[in-house]
Amino acid sequence: MNTKRKTETVWDVIVIGGGPAGMMAAGRAAERGKSVILLEKNPTLGRKLLITGGGRCNLTNNKPDTRTMLSHYTGSDQFLFSAFAQFTVQDTIAFFNDRGMKTKEEAEGRMFPVSDKAQAVLDVLTRYIKEGGVQVQTSAVVADIAVDVKTKHIRVRLDDATEIVGRSCVVATGGVSRPETGSTGDGFAWLKKLGHTVADTNSSLVPVALKDAWAKKLSGVTLSDIKLTVFQNGKKQGMKKGKVLFTHFGISGPTVLNMSKLIGELIPQGDVGIMLDLFPKIEHDALKKKLQALLIGDSNKKIKNTLDALVPSALVLPLLALAWIDGETANHSVKKEERAKLLLLLKAVPLHVQGLLGADKAIVSSGGVALTEVNFKTMESRVVKNIYIVGDALNIDRPSGGYSLQICWTTGFVAGSHC
Repeated sequence: MNTKRKTETVWDVIVIGGGPAGMMAAGRAAERGKSVILLEKNPTLGRKLLITGGGRCNLTNNKPDTRTMLSHYTGSDQFLFSAFAQFTVQDTIAFFNDRGMKTKEEAEGRMFPVSDKAQAVLDVLTRYIKEGGVQVQTSAVVADIAVDVKTKHIRVRLDDATEIVGRSCVVATGGVSRPETGSTGDGFAWLKKLGHTVADTNSSLVPVALKDAWAKKLSGVTLSDIKLTVFQNGKKQGMKKGKVLFTHFGISGPTVLNMSKLIGELIPQGDVGIMLDLFPKIEHDALKKKLQALLIGDSNKKIKNTLDALVPSALVLPLLALAWIDGETANHSVKKEERAKLLLLLKAVPLHVQGLLGADKAIVSSGGVALTEVNFKTMESRVVKNIYIVGDALNIDRPSGGYSLQICWTTGFVAGSHC
């Protein structure tokens, strides 16, 4: 009796990971007429995308040109030029605007949907892959990736032993931050097995826990346009200006997140301190005159009811306590040495680092596949032909402010254009 062997379906492209980079790659490949299957371990796509930017989704940063944009990717800019030449920040903004999602620019070039909803970004990507005919398979947990020696096809084995076969495969599995969203570093094990070098992964943009009990009581208070300086053993280690948010565990916000990698590197070497300059644009003498004028202006008023003209009201009593000044003291009774101490605090609020929060609170992670092992003109692996690596799976340090998602859009688009 003659039996016919069942024909095996071979996809043009298998994309592993339904995050921003994976969806962009899948949509772009399908746009080129490729047959594409997108595998996502979660029950739904874009789970991590929905929590970015506090649920608002800071989708990119509107820098004036590519060179300026790439200067924010320390040590990676020389690799990224060829990718960004194909899909720029302006291409990203146009991609979403042209598909009905209007964007707006906020402080420091941060771009958001006008709706302030990350769901709007996900909706655009979902429509993009649907229009291209991408087959989406959710709850698909990948166990392994292998290259068929005979056909050179990529064979992706799921945890239920199902095999998906493709002519190429895009690995868009992300890093290790926020593991509850599916970013558990799965792809690194497969890529190592295939011969790739993977730098150790750690939390990169992560909030800072403080020892200071008074600071933890300020949860929700935001300080804008301040200068944050990191110290160790009395020596300045780094400085950034911007916004700081107090939380129930310490501090967060863009400025803190962008200093967290440095803080994490310093912690094993000893105690780490932080100083907040609440008035970085005002010199010491000018601030002294401003404080004196405030106290003289209503000399009988209690100082606790006066300082809120300078700082957020929630910060008044903690600052007075640090200066050892009774809040009930009338302005005219504040001693010269007390004013001097208060003035010093306004320029240098001391904070003491307890540690960094874990990967479950990190915005992105550091580490990943070595950039020398990827061709950034195509995002194809230099180690294994027909494997493409995108997004947070790459070892690219990037600050908070839309830079991480731009890597996803650019590398995803480039991979989808060549796979």
